[in-house]
Amino acid sequence: MKSRIYLLFITLTALTLALFATDLALGPVNIPLPQVWDALCGGECPTTSARIVTDIRLIKAIVAVLCGMALSVSGLQMQTLFRNPLAGPYVLGISSGASLGVALFVLGAPLFGFAGEMMSLGVAGSAWVGAAVVLVFIAAVGRKVKDIMVILILGMMFSSGIGAVVQILQYLSQEEALKSYVLWTMGSLGDVTSGELAIMIPSVAAGLIIAVITIKSLNILLFGEEYAITMGLDIRRSRMLLFLSTTLLAGTVTAFCGPIGFIGLAMPHVSRMLTADSDHRVLLPATALAGASVMLGCDLISKMLALPINAVTSIIGIPIVVWVVLKNNKSTAS
Repeated sequence: MKSRIYLLFITLTALTLALFATDLALGPVNIPLPQVWDALCGGECPTTSARIVTDIRLIKAIVAVLCGMALSVSGLQMQTLFRNPLAGPYVLGISSGASLGVALFVLGAPLFGFAGEMMSLGVAGSAWVGAAVVLVFIAAVGRKVKDIMVILILGMMFSSGIGAVVQILQYLSQEEALKSYVLWTMGSLGDVTSGELAIMIPSVAAGLIIAVITIKSLNILLFGEEYAITMGLDIRRSRMLLFLSTTLLAGTVTAFCGPIGFIGLAMPHVSRMLTADSDHRVLLPATALAGASVMLGCDLISKMLALPINAVTSIIGIPIVVWVVLKNNKSTAS
């Protein structure tokens, strides 16, 4: 069993590295892998090719890895916490809160003369603020509500309410502002600058570190919160750590790349299928690697077909979600 898990991790790591290298090489201008290597290592390489690799594709590939890991791990956490196979990283309303922040900013940006880099940072900052407000609300509810399913329902209702407000803002907004917001909702891995990446990396890293800290809690929560309490687990502390980790992971991705769907919902199931294990010591790193490799693959498809990244992740993720629903329905019927 251990040898099988080791082989799986080696395979996933090799696949991620191969897709990372391919993502650097392929695009509107194909660059041979030896030139990519020279560009990264400072060897002899045409100036144009070196700039494309280091200034554009390297940043985008790193963002794809961060997004894949962050969304997949946060999805795994929410599915375990709520004991719901259809829970995802945005189940708490984080995406809706970020969307409201962006909608308010984009609507008001023309009034304050924001443009260029300030506009980009403003969108990311407003999304972060929106996600943080939702976290504060969920944290306040979590301190008073014992039943985790009540928190899930409240999160969904809160998300629907914010969605209604966003629709009103869209209806009232000007054409240019509406176009900017719609483009943001399509998701993008290529709009992150090197300065924003310097913020994104530690934010995602912090979320992943907290996720690793909560591995023991996640394993205990597999048996339900009542069992976890009898085992001496501090439910409120565990919930808060999981909420904080998910907000750092999903909130950061949403802030810088827009609401990217289905990766966080689908990849934990792929990892369970690959590992055939429910132990989060195995499942969490496998989910992170699988998410990173699939996100790199989605970026390659997005570049080749000139499609928004959200469209590609949906096409890949929907069949997996349908399979999960049918599988659960079959097991319930039997």
